[in-house]
Amino acid sequence: MPRALTSSPSAAVGLFAAMATVLLGGVQASRLLFRRLLWDVMRSPVSFFERTPVGNLLNRFSKESDMVDVDIPDKLRSLLTYAFGLLEVVLVVAVATPLLNDFCAVHGWRPLTPPLPPSLCRWLAANMELLGNSLVFVAAVCAVLSKAHLSTGLVGFSVSAALQVTQTLQWAVRSWTDLEGSIVSVERMKDYARTPKEAPWRLPTCAARPPWPRGGQIEFRGFGLRYRPELPLAIRDVSFKIHAGEKVGIVGRTGAGKSSLAGGLLRLQEAAEGGVWIDGVPIANVGLHTLRSRITIIPQDPILFPGSLRMNLDLLQEHTDEALWAALETVQLQALVASLPGQLQYECGEQGEDLSVGQKQLLCLARALLRQTQILILDETTAAVDPGTEQQMQASLGRWFARCTVLLIAHRLRSVMDCTRVLVMDEGQVAESGSPAQLLAQKGLFYRLAQESGLV
Repeated sequence: MPRALTSSPSAAVGLFAAMATVLLGGVQASRLLFRRLLWDVMRSPVSFFERTPVGNLLNRFSKESDMVDVDIPDKLRSLLTYAFGLLEVVLVVAVATPLLNDFCAVHGWRPLTPPLPPSLCRWLAANMELLGNSLVFVAAVCAVLSKAHLSTGLVGFSVSAALQVTQTLQWAVRSWTDLEGSIVSVERMKDYARTPKEAPWRLPTCAARPPWPRGGQIEFRGFGLRYRPELPLAIRDVSFKIHAGEKVGIVGRTGAGKSSLAGGLLRLQEAAEGGVWIDGVPIANVGLHTLRSRITIIPQDPILFPGSLRMNLDLLQEHTDEALWAALETVQLQALVASLPGQLQYECGEQGEDLSVGQKQLLCLARALLRQTQILILDETTAAVDPGTEQQMQASLGRWFARCTVLLIAHRLRSVMDCTRVLVMDEGQVAESGSPAQLLAQKGLFYRLAQESGLV
């Protein structure tokens, strides 16, 4: 690197200004970019995460953020340092040799700042060397021609300053190209700002007034849904009504559209046609936070977060320890939790790997008990648990969710045999609807599914 130009007050002031600008501006820019990136990712729909590799997201929050936090400010500081160094040289030579100003004005010299591709780096280095040496030569000639008006010391100072132009200019251009390459990280972080976002989290004029939903009646009217604009409808022309407090099973073969109904109810995907009403209120006119906070879903894969067992049961700390123990007793996990070190403060591993699938599923059910919502969705909850755990869950549902509207998306037909009504999905439409006994008597699709499951 060139010798630091810190022997004059102008260099010291320039260096201080550069470092202060980088420090204050870099912190503010880094904070703003990270917040925008986090907000853009959090507000993205589920389809975004399905088609975006996890590695890309981790790269944006780690490597690219580190580049913005550390590398870009450092390279910008270097660029400003060399730029102020060049400015100092120009001012010194201009003041010391006034004849040089006239020479430059006559010949129309301009600063060399062309954006060059990497293949011309050697050409650029040679031209900068030529430019620097030319400036030294012209400064010396102008100083000789003006010797009658200049002192010897001033001429020597001017020429010695001009000698630093070549090396300083090379480092300035190198810092510029490095900074230009690092700015790509900013562009990558801003890419997600252009991705589609979910509907507003809250609406200033929400159609749902608390307490909502009061009963839990659900109605699909000509509902259609597609996962991406270029894909065909995954669900089309679905119309049915679920009465408040009714327990409805939803069955069908793989890809029939069972889970898509739950996604449409939670607005994980927006309706392509028709709509859904809960207690007479169209969910399209309700903020996503209001809607999803009023519906509890227990997915097929139980989800536990790294942290205490209490945090997993009551993330927002809305319930007392007595309420938590009561919920654990209902799902028959009180003895298990009491035997764990720390009990409710027991630290769960990543994804709850130290617990069995059945135990995690029962913990998710206890979490649902604590929320006490009017609508409960069980999305193939019992598909990965043993029959004993399934019986425990069914017993808890019968006691604690008797007044709730329950949508039971089932992989095993045995799970829906005690439901009030069963919807049989086929190719994105409701093929059959009725009580299990009625559907078996019809000997249609439900009957064939029951035969394959060995129930008849």
